[in-house]
Amino acid sequence: MKKTTTILTILCIFIFSHFAIAQQNTDGYNRNFKFGVGLNGGLPLNDPYDFNVGADVRVQYNISQAYSLCLTAGYNNLFVKDETNFGYVPVKVGYKTFLFKNEFYVMGEIGGAFSTTKEYDKNSMIFCPSVGYATKYVDISLRYEFLKDFPIIKNDVADNGLAQLMVRLAYGFDL
Repeated sequence: MKKTTTILTILCIFIFSHFAIAQQNTDGYNRNFKFGVGLNGGLPLNDPYDFNVGADVRVQYNISQAYSLCLTAGYNNLFVKDETNFGYVPVKVGYKTFLFKNEFYVMGEIGGAFSTTKEYDKNSMIFCPSVGYATKYVDISLRYEFLKDFPIIKNDVADNGLAQLMVRLAYGFDL
């Protein structure tokens, strides 16, 4: 029994020390955070909306030179034809992959969109694939945004599922 305990102890020490060494940063890349402030403009693809204007902040953690994790929050206002405008707060998490010399990227985000309009107090899931171009300070992207539960009018009938194309222009810097 004592021999088994000793072998298990040595095995556990070996396994834990192996994982501890494997977690050290050996690739020479200095992982860091980036902070960005952006302006958004968009074209809703459904009625009764005319256009969308908003702003956001993004925190990005660079896992490597090619991969990043993002957290984005902001405020958007949908301008509605002949009705009260529709405001919402999107909060999203995302994964960004850089291509072509770490300037062009593709990104996917998912999160929640929280209504700030008194007439409509429901919230929605939000899905956002995007493509973009980023330099050290400037980020320009085009994204498709789908708000699953927001109201639309389709064939003169009320429905859910707002789709829109958005452009984001942002200024970012390392933290």
